Amino acid sequence: MKAKRFSALRLVFLCFFGLFVVIPILFTLVNSFSTGTAYSLLPQQWSLAGWFEVFLRRPHYLIKFWNSLFLSTAIVAGQTLVSSLAGYAFSKFRFPGREALFFIVIIVMMMPYQVTLVSNYFVIRELGLMGSWAALIIPSIFSPFGVFLLRQVFDTCPDDLLDAARIDGAGNLTILFRILLPRSRAGVVSLVILTFVDAWNMVEQPLVYLDSSYDYPLSVFLSQMNGQDVGVLCVCGILAALPVLLLFLYYDQDLADGISLSQIH
Repeated sequence: MKAKRFSALRLVFLCFFGLFVVIPILFTLVNSFSTGTAYSLLPQQWSLAGWFEVFLRRPHYLIKFWNSLFLSTAIVAGQTLVSSLAGYAFSKFRFPGREALFFIVIIVMMMPYQVTLVSNYFVIRELGLMGSWAALIIPSIFSPFGVFLLRQVFDTCPDDLLDAARIDGAGNLTILFRILLPRSRAGVVSLVILTFVDAWNMVEQPLVYLDSSYDYPLSVFLSQMNGQDVGVLCVCGILAALPVLLLFLYYDQDLADGISLSQIH
């Protein structure tokens, strides 16, 4: 009887807090069919003007979306590759200073991005990358978070399996791409999703490193749309949330498994 009561209370508790997630989404969806500059629970006059404006009339909304998608995809691909190589080295190789270097990785990972923003700015300026998408992509590729995550995930793979592969003539790249990464699918998927979300939502970096507003991603564009038509704002909000939502719904179990594998041990 007590177990049933506990399950019922837990269900009520989860439903109550689930409303805090669902209600803003429904509110945005409903207001995407409204007109004017004021939000309301139910639009006084339903209209598809916001959808028409974003998808057909003015192409710069979709241009910002594709800017975000390109930047996020490039960052995810680069960071996954670099983190896989570095995570493999930290996990399966023994070299002087390994633990000290990994400790530095953890320290840098714990720092807010704003702490290193100024130093990154000077480095990017000296490299001549200011005003280009490379100024956003290259620093993000070498983020320490991916190295930490995949190192922890690779540690769960037994060394005996890798030794057997070496005896069969497999090289390090073969071991990484044909043994470690397939066995660590949940961890790699977690890295892809978390990196994509971080890149998709970046605001400070484009404002600092890019000169032209034409190159801004959708996240920056949304933050500058004050006073715009409510329908257009909400449609752009839905457009911004859709890729992340689809990724999470499709890979939710892999994300949970990957995070559990990455626990410090």
